[in-house]
Amino acid sequence: MAAKAKAEEVPVDGAGEQHPTAAAEELAAQKREQRLRKFRELHLKRNEARKLNHQEVVEEGKRLKLPANWEAKKARLEWELQEEEKKKECTARGEDYKKKVKLLEISAEDAERWERKKRRKNPNLGFSDYAAAQLHQYHRLTKQIRPDMETYERLREKHGEEFYPTSNSLLHGTHVPSTEEIDRMVVDLEKQIEKRDKYSRRCPYNDDADIDYINERNAKFNMKAERFYGKYTAEIKQNLERGTAV
Repeated sequence: MAAKAKAEEVPVDGAGEQHPTAAAEELAAQKREQRLRKFRELHLKRNEARKLNHQEVVEEGKRLKLPANWEAKKARLEWELQEEEKKKECTARGEDYKKKVKLLEISAEDAERWERKKRRKNPNLGFSDYAAAQLHQYHRLTKQIRPDMETYERLREKHGEEFYPTSNSLLHGTHVPSTEEIDRMVVDLEKQIEKRDKYSRRCPYNDDADIDYINERNAKFNMKAERFYGKYTAEIKQNLERGTAV
């Protein structure tokens, strides 16, 4: 024990101060301890970064295996779930979600943008030809059809196997419409006649079109000029609008 205590003694000079060699060794030991501590910290940070990189690689691999439009589908499903929750809350409160609550959350800008998009998707350009008019009326009438399941079941029980006609079936042409069906057809025809009387062949007015006329006569002249010379003056018009015309 005496030898060990003697070995641990710090040499001092005659004035009682620490020896310069011992002070240098202690300073070097402190610096070495600091470097080792920093090295351990860097080692831990490297392991943490390696772990995070591995997690990101795994997540990226999962995303690459998903469909291309997965993010859009996910957002759509989340939106639908939120809509269902809001509908349930409104139903519990006795409120109409579509006609009252939902409209309060739509801004005027969004409503105007949706209306313009709707007009572009289903533009009513008036009469173009009889085939297009007939197709338009066909789609309008088919949208009004509401299946009557009671009549369907009654006719199927009445005709049996002949309800599903084949090439040898004689059921075609034997159907007699009911009074309600005739009345519905008469009402629809009267609406068509009334609408035809109010029909005008005037071209529809487009609110989004640029105003480049001063009156109706000038508007017609500009339309004719655009129809015949528009493709030749398109570049000049664009330069004038940008202010870069020579």
